Amino acid sequence: MNDRPPTRRQAPRPESLSIAIRTQSRRWRELGDLRERVTKATEAALAVSEVKPLAGAELSLLMTDDKRIRIVNRDWRGFDKATNVLSFPAAPPERIAASPVLGDIVLAYETVLREAESEGKSPGDHLSHLVIHGLLHLLGEDHETESEAIRMEGLEIAALARLGIADPYAGAELDTATSKQPRIDHPTP
Repeated sequence: MNDRPPTRRQAPRPESLSIAIRTQSRRWRELGDLRERVTKATEAALAVSEVKPLAGAELSLLMTDDKRIRIVNRDWRGFDKATNVLSFPAAPPERIAASPVLGDIVLAYETVLREAESEGKSPGDHLSHLVIHGLLHLLGEDHETESEAIRMEGLEIAALARLGIADPYAGAELDTATSKQPRIDHPTP
C-alpha cells in the first residue's frame, strides 16, 4: 500500500488530545480541512463525556476506504464487510482516564459519503458525528443495551449541538430488537 505519511502533530493544548491523522484515501481531501473538523469533533465529545483523558493523551485516526476497512473489520472483529467507523480502545474503560493513549478510530470514506447522501446530511457533518461516536467508544461508552444506546445517543446529540449540527436521530426510533442506534452502521453477524 502506498500510504501517505501521518500529518504533523500539533502540540496539545491543555486539556486536549494529541491527534494523529493518517490518510490512506486521497478522497478524504474532498471534505476540506480534516484536522480542524476532527479537532472540533473531539473537543465536543470530550465536553459531554464524564471520562476526561489525560491532557495530551494520544488519539489516532485512520482515514481509509471501504476496501481497507473491510479487511480491518474482518481481521479484528470477524465481520467481512465494510463499515463506517471502528474504534479500538488502548485501555479498558476503567483505566482509560489514566492512559496516555486513548486508541484508534478508523473511518471509511465511501461508506461515510454514501450514508450522508442517503440520510440527507453533509458528508462533513456525518464525519463529525462518526468521530464523536468513535471517541465516545474509546472513552468507555457503548450501545449494547437499550439504556446504553439511549445514553450514548444523548451524548452524541449534545456534542453535535455544540458544533451546530442537528440531531441525526430526530424522527428515528431505536432498534429495540438489537438495542442499536439506527443510523450508525454497526456490523451484525
